[in-house]
Amino acid sequence: MGGEAVTRTIPTPEAMRAFGRKLAAALRPGDVLLVYGDLGAGKTTFVQGLAAGLGVTEPVRSPTFTLIQSYRGVLPLHHMDLYRLPPGEDLGFDEYLSGDGVVVVEWPEAGEAFWPPEALRLRIEGAGDGPRRVHLQAPADRLPAIREAIDDADAGL
Repeated sequence: MGGEAVTRTIPTPEAMRAFGRKLAAALRPGDVLLVYGDLGAGKTTFVQGLAAGLGVTEPVRSPTFTLIQSYRGVLPLHHMDLYRLPPGEDLGFDEYLSGDGVVVVEWPEAGEAFWPPEALRLRIEGAGDGPRRVHLQAPADRLPAIREAIDDADAGL
């Protein structure tokens, strides 16, 4: 992962949702957020909070079998899960990547060659019932708004 980074400790699933909800305030149309982490790390839990922060009211589940699920909110949210795709396969997601919504990708490794260089990258570390460490990398010009959103999130963690 390249770019500037911020790191936080997230103690519970509820706090992970709150982190996602607050981070949503720093996102803008056209953003691509790549979410890395092992099975059970909290990727979908994070996306649920992010979706709530974008005003999505319907339930959010990982689109493991459908690959993509789109939601309406203050910005369109396109939630992708590439867990079942082989690396390097042409994804055909250009319309989403050049759209006016926010694209969030779980298991983005399969599409590394296709992601824009300015994509935000979130790595979630940890498993089981313990706390998680999140590392968010973004272009330097995005960090002030991201830090403000995350620091605001710290108050609720």
